[in-house]
Amino acid sequence: MTSKSHKRSATVRRPDKDVYQRITNKIVEQLEAGVRPWHQPWGANGSPTRPLRHNGVPYRGINTVLLWMEATANGYASPYWMTYRQAQEMGGQVRKGETSTLVVYAGAIEKTEEGEHGEEIEQRIPFLKGYCVFNCDQIDNLPAQFTPAPIEPLPPMERFITADAFFANTGAKIRHGGNKAYFSLTDDLIGMPVFEAFESPDSYVSCLAHEVAHWTRHPTRLDRDFGRKTWGDEGYAIEECVAEISSAMICADIGIEDEPREDHAAYIGSWIKVLKNEKRAIFQAAAHAERAVAYLHSLQPDAATKDDAPRAAAA
Repeated sequence: MTSKSHKRSATVRRPDKDVYQRITNKIVEQLEAGVRPWHQPWGANGSPTRPLRHNGVPYRGINTVLLWMEATANGYASPYWMTYRQAQEMGGQVRKGETSTLVVYAGAIEKTEEGEHGEEIEQRIPFLKGYCVFNCDQIDNLPAQFTPAPIEPLPPMERFITADAFFANTGAKIRHGGNKAYFSLTDDLIGMPVFEAFESPDSYVSCLAHEVAHWTRHPTRLDRDFGRKTWGDEGYAIEECVAEISSAMICADIGIEDEPREDHAAYIGSWIKVLKNEKRAIFQAAAHAERAVAYLHSLQPDAATKDDAPRAAAA
């Protein structure tokens, strides 16, 4: 079959004008089905990982959630994603009948206007642009680096030791005991049940990652405040969503499976309500989650050797 016929048969979804609403509707649909849209799938190398661009650079923010969601729904093992044109430039070909996935790019236009008294006023107008990508599991004839051989993952306890070091390097004050996991803003303290109370090391790490994400909201750190006043209100729901997405990102970065919290179901209704009321809420939550994770990585000993520039919400 010729390249042209493949092009006609592969479906590239055209982004709707209201990208915010289209993506929010998709997230709400998953939540209403009881699915965590930010759950990371296991990759071909035997561990969770961030979705990657064709050049190996990880996607950020809401794009991480969107591509994880699509990979889970379709069983994609490859972490790599690329546009139709990028696949062609590498000698690859999207297979007949495959459908693209929507991702977004956030940017801004700088504009100068004349003020009331003739002065020049600089304006920065943000925009969100959608474009379409395919997972490399949907593409034939790509170079070998896009189909890496499976790698045996680290044994569970070795993965936990790595995670334990990650949390210790943050300097967060963690107290073990009791039967509840929480972060106290007043005391600047994380409370955790003892390790043995969890079903697995992964569930312990997932829970601690969630609370460490809350820890970043303290005024001396990222000073994140959505105006929460009582349990279950809009500000509370958004902060919990930030912590959930952050936990998934942290676990992927350190090779741990993100286990759902026991109280996850209690938040679903409030998340759905918030997202239905504000189509930009999930974008806001994902952007704050990315900032929280970037901050935690900046506290690691090897942070100076990595690119610690601020990560865009929809890069």
